[in-house]
Amino acid sequence: MSTKDAPVRAAAAPEGKAPHLLVIQAPYYSDVVGGMLAGAARVLAEVGATHEVVDVAGAFELPAALRMALYADTDWDGFLLLGCVVKGETDHYDFICDAVCQGVMAIAAETGAPLGFGLLTVANLDQAIARSRADNHNKGAEAAHAALGQIALARKWQPA
Repeated sequence: MSTKDAPVRAAAAPEGKAPHLLVIQAPYYSDVVGGMLAGAARVLAEVGATHEVVDVAGAFELPAALRMALYADTDWDGFLLLGCVVKGETDHYDFICDAVCQGVMAIAAETGAPLGFGLLTVANLDQAIARSRADNHNKGAEAAHAALGQIALARKWQPA
């Protein structure tokens, strides 16, 4: 789905207590990721969800940080991963994007951890800025919606 086609929707609260999420962000592009975090925080606040934020060095570290968080003794109901990779002149972009996406998907499929994945993979910074603005097409907000939906599924299928 493109940013222009993204549906505008209200946040759906999972049944039960308000969720508490861990946001793992790679703020290499701090303005972009900060905008995504603001969009996500708005969605989470709509349903009374709380969150805490940890930073990692870059997008490549997102899967490992998620795995470490899953081993932690915490009360997180779900996870939100935020970052941005901008294409440069070398193959580095392709390797990083592929490794991060494969790593996150492997962890999600293996563990069933409820998460929202907000990694922008863009050709230029203008595209990233367009996807992190305070409007209805903020990819951080979309990732928060996804995380809330996954938390709802986890609660439905694995009641505490």
